[in-house]
Amino acid sequence: MIVDFSTFILFISVFISSANAKATLSISPKTLSRSGDSILIKWSNVDSPSDLDWLGIYSPPDSPHDHFIGYKFLNVSPTWQSGSGAISLPLTNLRSNYTFRIFRWTQSEINPKHKDHDQNPLPGTKHLLAESEQVGFGSAGVGRPEQIHLAFEDKVNRMQVTFVAGDGEERFVRYGEAEDALANSAAARGIRYEREHMCNAPANSTVGWRDPGWIFHTVMKNLNGGVRYYYQVGSDSKGWSEIHSFIARDIYSEETIAFMFGDMGCATPYNTFIRTQDESISTVKWILRDIEALGDKPALVSHIGDISYARGYSWVWDEFFAQIEPIASRVPYHVCIGNHEYDFPTQPWKPDWGTYGNDGGGECGVPYSLKFNMPGNSSEPTGTKAPPTRNLYYSYDMGSVHFLYISTETNFLKGGRQYEFIKRDLESVNREKTPFVVVQGHRPMYTTSNEVRDAMIRQKMVEHLEPLFVENNVTLALWGHVHRYERFCPISNNTCGKQWRGSPVHLVIGMGGQDWQPIWQPRPNHPGLPIFPQPEQSMYRTGEFGYTRLVANKEKLTVSFVGNHDGEVHDSVEILASGEVISGRKEETIKTVPVSATLVGKPESDVLWYVKGAGLLVMGVLLGFLIGFFTRGKKGSSSSDNRWIPVKNEET
Repeated sequence: MIVDFSTFILFISVFISSANAKATLSISPKTLSRSGDSILIKWSNVDSPSDLDWLGIYSPPDSPHDHFIGYKFLNVSPTWQSGSGAISLPLTNLRSNYTFRIFRWTQSEINPKHKDHDQNPLPGTKHLLAESEQVGFGSAGVGRPEQIHLAFEDKVNRMQVTFVAGDGEERFVRYGEAEDALANSAAARGIRYEREHMCNAPANSTVGWRDPGWIFHTVMKNLNGGVRYYYQVGSDSKGWSEIHSFIARDIYSEETIAFMFGDMGCATPYNTFIRTQDESISTVKWILRDIEALGDKPALVSHIGDISYARGYSWVWDEFFAQIEPIASRVPYHVCIGNHEYDFPTQPWKPDWGTYGNDGGGECGVPYSLKFNMPGNSSEPTGTKAPPTRNLYYSYDMGSVHFLYISTETNFLKGGRQYEFIKRDLESVNREKTPFVVVQGHRPMYTTSNEVRDAMIRQKMVEHLEPLFVENNVTLALWGHVHRYERFCPISNNTCGKQWRGSPVHLVIGMGGQDWQPIWQPRPNHPGLPIFPQPEQSMYRTGEFGYTRLVANKEKLTVSFVGNHDGEVHDSVEILASGEVISGRKEETIKTVPVSATLVGKPESDVLWYVKGAGLLVMGVLLGFLIGFFTRGKKGSSSSDNRWIPVKNEET
């Protein structure tokens, strides 16, 4: 066989070139329009691929190798073993460009002491294989407003709007009652915070800090109650947001609709230094479904502490606001402060009986205080270079409900400013206008979870705050911090009462997304055994994630727990203005009911009667008769006008 010499040389050169080929990394497109747009990242020629090879995500592009915002292992691509593959990744606008890098990481280089918050070893950066070009959101992307969210203002005929942009040039809101006639306008005030305002690591470190952009705030005024308004934010020179809309609060309406939860956090499409909350995706999805079903009825969202779980990694706040914008740009998004927004070693109020540590990751309440604008003017000095902590305690009315938000992270003891505010606020409620009063805070006054660290805080809350709740007939107290759902009987001094007047109904609603869950309280005499009896005060408890829906008029307030796995109701309680508390049975509320029927018009228990068959109805009546006959002897002494019906349930 005769081989042409030139062909042989060509074959050898191709073989050598392929053996020495370097890994390549390409991206498409090079420019994105807005947060959530995806980029396709492709790589090839990764020699001897390993399941530890990984892709680092960097912003700004000149970040050191170990200052990534996130990473993904190449083995998520089905073709990774060939040395080539691709990943599609949605990106959030961080007001700076991104770049991507591929690293080789070996088993021998795993450092068991260098771990993320989830106790996974952080990947090593010793062997860089390839780096991509930069990708960004362009000049329009940097200037375009994002992270839009609404909030009530002290005056009923106003609505606040807050958003973020990449520079401090003047921005506006323009709004009106028609999408093509945004005739009203208001200038927005821009502020920002700096790395020096952070009080501890990682928030003030080069790993955790990223430029937060400019935060703009303004108010839409002279709104007509119950009317849909259209609005957009931005400027002619820097670009405008999409047009959004909301329903203005109606001072004459008796109806109240709220979606309430705590401890949600956010999800990220990559691994990072902290654990993020995938369950938050479902929480937002189902709430958005409910809001869309309301049509032209006003509503609000209440997120009671542990908001983003950024814990000092500033870009997580951007991910959070991008995730909630579809709901927060439509309805007011109200918050109260939690330990993961605030707690830091030198915080001004830190009693020796408390468990206030460094849960805020060095943020000392700064992002929370500037990124949100709640009604009122409560604030406390930080004792550092940081601006005062805001949005601590405030209240407002909506429909038949007076909502009061409090801070469990700052002084709530008798004699303090917050205590005096709570006292004045509760004593001044007009019960003719708002017969129901709902108090919200982060750490719970009551829980049957095994949260022994906060036992003294709960004791102080019972000692100082509960008498105010009892004396002023608080209807409902909602708490987060414990990442479960639990509903108590009408309770005061750890004792069940016969109605909510003098014994508020307490709910723990920290099941919004954070998936670290403590165990329930074990038996005191056998603390080491996994047996967790449900105390009589606890009417229903579950480890499922989700949120609560509150629907009220002047006669009745109903709270329902919606589970994330199916978007259906799993528990409910009806609270009547007369004082009666009626525990909902799980088997009566788990059926599929159209959301519009649930939220608008008849309550869920009424709607279900229309879909039951005649045979089931007869069986229910007979069963109810038998149960009533056998229980009449025990319950006969109770007054029918001041009764509450306990139904204990626990999901595992």
